[in-house]
Amino acid sequence: MSQQGYVASPPYSQPQPGLGGLPPGYGTPVMSPSYGLPGAPNIASPPLQSAGLKPGAQLGSPVSLNSPPPAQNNLYNGPNTPGNLVQRHPGPPAPSNVSPSYPSFGQPLTHFNNAPPAPVQQMTNQFTNMQLGGYGPPGSGNPPGPPGPNMPGSFVPPSHHMTPGLQAPPAATSNFNGLNSDPLVPHSGMQDGMNAHPPFQSQMPGQPPNFGYPPQNSCGAQLPGPPMPYPGAFPGSQQQMSGPPQKKLDPDSIPSPIQVIDNDKVSRGGQVYTTNVRGQVPPLVTTEFTVQDQGNASPRYIRCTTYCFPTSSDMAKQSQIPLAAVIKPLAMVPPNETPLYLVNHGEAGPIRCNRCKAYMCPFMLFIEGGRRFQCGFCNCVNEVPPFYFQHLDHIGRRVDHYERPELSLGSYEYVATLDYCRKNKPPNPPAFIFMIDVSYSNIKNGAVRLICEELKTLLDRLPREENAESSPIRVGFVTYNKVLHFYNVNCNLAQPQMMVVTDVAEVFLPLLDGFLVNFNEARTVINNLLSQIPDMFADTNESETVFVPVIQAGMEALKAAECSGKLFIFHSSLPTAEAPGKLKNRDDRRLINTDKEKTLFLPQSNLYESLAKECVANGCCVDLFLFPNQYIDVASMGLITLLTGGTLYKYNHFQVHTDGQQFINDLRTDIEKRIGFDAIMRVRTSTGFRATDFFGAVFMNNTTDVEMAAVDTDKAVTIEFKHDDKLSEDVGALIQCALLYTTIGGHRRLLVHNISLSCSSQLADIYKSCETDALINFFAKSAYKAILNHPLKSVREVLVNQTAHMLACYRKNCASPSAVSQLILPDSMKVLPVYMNCLLKNEVLVSSPEIPTDERTFHRQLVLSMDVASSQLFYYPLLLPLHTMDIKSDIIPPALRCSEERLSDGGVFLLANGVTMFLWLGVSCPPEFIQGIFNVPSFAHITPEATSVPELDNPYSKKLRTIMEAIQSKSTYSMKLVLVKQKDKAEMAFRQLLVEDKGLLGGTSYMDFLCCVHKEIRQLLT
Repeated sequence: MSQQGYVASPPYSQPQPGLGGLPPGYGTPVMSPSYGLPGAPNIASPPLQSAGLKPGAQLGSPVSLNSPPPAQNNLYNGPNTPGNLVQRHPGPPAPSNVSPSYPSFGQPLTHFNNAPPAPVQQMTNQFTNMQLGGYGPPGSGNPPGPPGPNMPGSFVPPSHHMTPGLQAPPAATSNFNGLNSDPLVPHSGMQDGMNAHPPFQSQMPGQPPNFGYPPQNSCGAQLPGPPMPYPGAFPGSQQQMSGPPQKKLDPDSIPSPIQVIDNDKVSRGGQVYTTNVRGQVPPLVTTEFTVQDQGNASPRYIRCTTYCFPTSSDMAKQSQIPLAAVIKPLAMVPPNETPLYLVNHGEAGPIRCNRCKAYMCPFMLFIEGGRRFQCGFCNCVNEVPPFYFQHLDHIGRRVDHYERPELSLGSYEYVATLDYCRKNKPPNPPAFIFMIDVSYSNIKNGAVRLICEELKTLLDRLPREENAESSPIRVGFVTYNKVLHFYNVNCNLAQPQMMVVTDVAEVFLPLLDGFLVNFNEARTVINNLLSQIPDMFADTNESETVFVPVIQAGMEALKAAECSGKLFIFHSSLPTAEAPGKLKNRDDRRLINTDKEKTLFLPQSNLYESLAKECVANGCCVDLFLFPNQYIDVASMGLITLLTGGTLYKYNHFQVHTDGQQFINDLRTDIEKRIGFDAIMRVRTSTGFRATDFFGAVFMNNTTDVEMAAVDTDKAVTIEFKHDDKLSEDVGALIQCALLYTTIGGHRRLLVHNISLSCSSQLADIYKSCETDALINFFAKSAYKAILNHPLKSVREVLVNQTAHMLACYRKNCASPSAVSQLILPDSMKVLPVYMNCLLKNEVLVSSPEIPTDERTFHRQLVLSMDVASSQLFYYPLLLPLHTMDIKSDIIPPALRCSEERLSDGGVFLLANGVTMFLWLGVSCPPEFIQGIFNVPSFAHITPEATSVPELDNPYSKKLRTIMEAIQSKSTYSMKLVLVKQKDKAEMAFRQLLVEDKGLLGGTSYMDFLCCVHKEIRQLLT
């Protein structure tokens, strides 16, 4: 989520121009947070009957979150004199009969000093202007100033009780309220798997702090005091905590994503969600529900970061909540929901506003007896065409309101006229061209034979129009290594004919007739070709390949056939042959944690971007299946896939017996799914705001048109909005997404999605309407776009600052009075910190030399086209305890939090993130489970190399496969199953996805990150 490039207004900072798509930076804070802090925020909540938060310690002096108090009135530990800065005493422990509380969400800040805010250094969200080097000593940055008083009419959340299911823990864990108030001092060591940095000292310019992420902000400076043993310190740490040892905190006392997901399922699961209310927040993506379209688009098509926009840009800058929508235009709807209606106005075409060109929708107001309509987007009054005229009823609504989808529904399709077609001609049906790398690597690993065998059956399953007997898609075939082989598969031939193109510098198409054919007509010739290809190249020793000429040849074939289409490219290695687009191995891990690290995510040559642009202009989409054994430069090769709306697949060290089924499933899904070609999308908004930034598998030739050579049911585009005027609370904020595309049958369609959002001048309403899953989707995409131009360190810092500023603004302006030492989170954002920490720990941003560069660029590309449900699962995986499943029931075991603490030696756990699936087996897991699943007698007999579970006729096997299929059915990619035996080497990849723990390759734990954010919030409020 970006803050639309906004920075907070006073007392935090002065607004300055922002960098589109990037969250604001706040300059150099007095004490900036860092990762890996051993403590955690003092999160507590009142007894259930109370609406306010109590201080962490129930008796004696209030506790702090272990940060040095300001010299002035200390909001955390009470009034202090300057001499009290170093000496701090722990409060008495909580009485044993007082249960520690959970965090209270939505409670406000107290003890604001009414003095005017002190001067604050201006800060900017433009990375180029941020002071990113190091931080000066304490006091050299912004002088702390007290915040202003609470805003009048501050919002008290409606729910004064805890979220259902968040019960107070037993009194035995009451040490949560007994945090000592010693200053928290950073450790000097690095996390496991990371190189150690120099010991942390007071923040001196240029000196790298060292928490979890290589150089990051640091939380505070070291205070004087004798070194004391500290349980959380790293081995060899020179900087130790002073005072008594830190007490262990209960992880169950901090907000749980699992609890939030379960609560939403209980309260909203199985219900019918009607879209007739403006600005209503839909159920979470993890909740099963049925949508009834009554004037706003289904959340399956559009989800927003907040469903209530601030009325002014100043409010948006103050709250820092990005205003964005995640649009999945061709999303699949369940069978029990109404499919899209098709509207056909004949040669007249869709009715549009003459000024802003918005399409007829429920937001248009008919006036003057139905003879005119006022556009809801620009307020222009338009004449109603005579054929479209209808009388109005007694409430001013057309009498045919419910008979016309475009007047009563949020989503519908128009039949597009010739005006919407290239050259004003009806489009031809699209074509699929299969381009197979037949170099030594692909022949040896069995990929070529597997592809050819599978295509014989898959070509019978080409997508077709609804109720059509056969698919109109034409197919063509090319093989290549360092030269290209085209095949004539004309149905009149007895055998296919090969034509070789050796001039890869200037690729041309050697034949027209017979290259693209209908499969049903040329079935025999095509099957002969597919049988011959593996044997034809079986003895090849050619290891060099080309890549760019392959795409150029496919694009030329589509141009010659005057149709759009898709290239399915099956490629094995870095294209090192002499040809346009030749690549070299540039996998230099020494660039990691330097300013040049961003170059690893950029293509080696501008040729790849210009080729992608040409592909989009000709409606040529590229799907890329990679089978690498070493570095293949995904950043360069994958760019064409990303910009043309294609999909990237990667199978490292491919072997047929271990990866074949995953590849077949991916290829089958890719060929069969619904897809639109030669697409262009325009997002229109009502007056007062506009779309400014676009993220996804798209190409932007200008600032408004989103171009896609193809768009399928899994692709989502994230769009950020910014104010250009004030919004009206009465009118709200209207968004219309129009997608023009060509169907499989060669028909031009115009798909329209509309949504109306509320507007408010109260910050509390904005926070109440936020959706954290959509926020993280936006944050991830904006960060992944930013790393192409900015150092990863600064991108990570901006994400942390963004999180802290959003929560600080809520604390200051919306929450009711409470102790400053308490961490207060809005109910809608209670899991924002854990999700944000998951994003920061993801392979893309973590900057570890142990992570292959291709893996980082691959994951970056996956996320850029993800919808909200996919990104939620990707960043916070699903962890299921299979040993607790009831084999006699259809119920899936309840999910657990992603932490090692949830594992047990006697358990069996399934973990999935939408890309990979792990089956973790404890050393003492039940023998009957092992026998039932693997048909072997004990744990020792299990072969971890297996990538699937056998299909056995027993309740355990059937239940497990049912669960795995249910999870797989919701994923875009076929997830390869990895068996992990406890204490085996393969456990490292599994534990890296236990995202609430400290990252093995870098990144802090959820508890420590929460502490870090809390310290940042307190700095902002003092």
